[in-house]
Amino acid sequence: MAVSVRLDPLLEKELVLAAKRLGVSKSQFIVTALEQALGRKNPYELYLSVQEATPGYALGTDTAQAVRLAAAGAAGTGSTSDVIRQMLQQRHQAESQDWLLRKGAGGAEEGAA
Repeated sequence: MAVSVRLDPLLEKELVLAAKRLGVSKSQFIVTALEQALGRKNPYELYLSVQEATPGYALGTDTAQAVRLAAAGAAGTGSTSDVIRQMLQQRHQAESQDWLLRKGAGGAEEGAA
């Protein structure tokens, strides 16, 4: 069904730029925005359903868990960004230690050769 809408020129320019940035048509951008505004598409719920459908998928699991904890208020006094930042710092420290161990093992092998 076709619907005509009059837009302010500035709003139309923003629409064109936003649609172009996302790589979709103006029509598709408007449909998506309308679906979200009506509650038919909630990006957060979609994200959670994808995470639940793919439990073995490791990428983003920690972040999804942090978002769930923060949203439920189980993250203590920190905000969502604080919880995610803390989890990323812990992951970085662990990966740094692994790298140093591998570097040390590689250096020992080179010295033995």
